[in-house]
Amino acid sequence: MRWRGPFFISLGINAVLAAAWLFSARQPSRPVTEVGLTNSPTVKTNVIVRRQFFTWSDIESPDYPTFVANLRSIDCPEQTIRDIIIADVNTLYSKRLATELVTADQQWWRSEPDSNIVRVATQKSRVIDEERRNLLTRLLGANWETGDLVSLPRPSRPGVALDGPILGPLSQDIKQAVEAISVRSQERLQEYLSKAGKREKATDAADLARLRQETREQLASVLSPQQLEEYLLRYSQNATNLRAEMGTLKHFKATPEEFRSIFRVTDSYDQQLLKLAGRTDPNGALERRTLEQARDIAIRTALGAERYNQYVLLHDPLYRDAFAAAQQAGTPEAARAIYEINLATAQEQASARSNTNMTSQQRDFELKRIELEQLRANALAMG
Repeated sequence: MRWRGPFFISLGINAVLAAAWLFSARQPSRPVTEVGLTNSPTVKTNVIVRRQFFTWSDIESPDYPTFVANLRSIDCPEQTIRDIIIADVNTLYSKRLATELVTADQQWWRSEPDSNIVRVATQKSRVIDEERRNLLTRLLGANWETGDLVSLPRPSRPGVALDGPILGPLSQDIKQAVEAISVRSQERLQEYLSKAGKREKATDAADLARLRQETREQLASVLSPQQLEEYLLRYSQNATNLRAEMGTLKHFKATPEEFRSIFRVTDSYDQQLLKLAGRTDPNGALERRTLEQARDIAIRTALGAERYNQYVLLHDPLYRDAFAAAQQAGTPEAARAIYEINLATAQEQASARSNTNMTSQQRDFELKRIELEQLRANALAMG
């Protein structure tokens, strides 16, 4: 058959190839050392190996010099390196400022900031900022400030201070959310006040209460109850009003625990009273009196009988004067006696001034006598 001729030819070729393969497989391998024996010139090629597959964790390092070197190893532009390092260092030192300093904002129970606290915080802030600047100079050179985040946006206004043991450890995302809520709150308030001014209309307390409640609800969506209370103690209008009240009662000197207790029991009442500020109808007046009475009872419960009595008395200017005089004399326990003497004196003086049966000369004489009697009684009370 015709196919046999080509078949045997093909078979013969394959047999030759198989024999050649077997022969070559049995030959020993050439020693590697023979390569060094040739006289052919060696050609060297400069090969630059670049990372083509890496993640940020391969680049980032807690050691800043290593971090900078890693960024340069992937040909990161110098301006971008500056931006990254400055932002990272600033974040690091911002956390220190937020957690290591005791600032006036953290002492929300004080009507006036403690000058010592302000001084120490200012000094420590300068020390930390100097450390930050020195670190950036070591990492980026002496002229790093000329390229300080030139390509990154800057905040247009300062935010609220979120520092201290409760707000300081908040994540950067939560802090930014809180600051954004605060900014929007101020914008809504300014917009409302602007519209009211254009209409020449007085602001409605109920509208203000609604705006503040909206802000609280937004804050409650990102902060825990403890964090929200800390924020409100610092920045809410009710806490600001309470500090102003305590400022007039300077001899009361509420402790942090007392201030917090008063705020806790009065905050909800104050919000409700604000909503009633525009009500002039009998029902509104009755509801206001009921809330005010409940508020006073809550304060009495929070402070206890003795401190509550002092709190109430210090709302009277006559008692504040008596307390100041007793303290100056070194006998604060005599404040109540001096107060009662001053009350009796005021009543006698009012009676003398309204007595139409006296001549002008007699009235002046009587008023002088009352004044001298008051001085004598106060001196006896203070020992």
